[in-house]
Amino acid sequence: MTVEEIFAALEGKFDVKREPLDKWGITAVVAAPYLHNAVQFLKEESGIKFDMLVDIAGIDYLTYPNHEGPRFAVSYAFKSMKNPGARIRLKVLVSEESLKVPTISDLYANANWYEREVYDQFGVIFEGHPDLRRLLNHVEFVGHPLRKDYPAQKRQWLSTNDYLLPELEKRLEELGYKVIQRSKEVETNDNEFLEGSIKA
Repeated sequence: MTVEEIFAALEGKFDVKREPLDKWGITAVVAAPYLHNAVQFLKEESGIKFDMLVDIAGIDYLTYPNHEGPRFAVSYAFKSMKNPGARIRLKVLVSEESLKVPTISDLYANANWYEREVYDQFGVIFEGHPDLRRLLNHVEFVGHPLRKDYPAQKRQWLSTNDYLLPELEKRLEELGYKVIQRSKEVETNDNEFLEGSIKA
C-alpha cells in the first residue's frame, strides 16, 4: 500500500479529513474518539507498518490568522522503519472546554513522555495515561507556558525540593536494586539520594 492508499483507508474507517500537503507529507485530521483506533491501524494493520512514533506536539491556534475551529490541536508524526520514505501525520483538534484525548502510550512506549510534555506545556489531558505528571516544569508550577496567552516573562519559583527521579527509582527496582530515598526535607547532599552501595 502507498501512503495515499493508507489515507484512503483511514478516511473510510475513521472519517478523517485531509490538510494541505507540507514538507512532512500527508496530515489526516481525526476526531479524538477515533484516535486510538486510527493509530493502532497505522501501526498494526495498514500495508505500511508505521512502527516509529517520531513526535507528539501541542498546537495553540490562539493567535493564528484566519483560524476557525478549536483553539488547540495535538499532532502525531509517524514513520516506517521498513519503508523509510513512508510517513504520515495525524492531528486531533481539541476544544478549550474539553482538552482531552486518549493516550496512545500503550501502543508506543515513547508516547509516555511525549504526552507528559504536551500536558505540561499546553494542559491537554491524555486519558488513560499511566502517570500523567509534569515533565519539564516543577510541581508548584501554575499554568502551561507554551500557551499563547501565558506571559512570556513570568517566572515561578519552587519553594521546596522537587525530586524528579521516580522513573529512575522504578527502573532500578525492576532491575533488582534496592533504592533508599532520603527525606524530602533534606535539601543538601542530594548526591546521597542513593546511599551507600546499592545491593542487587
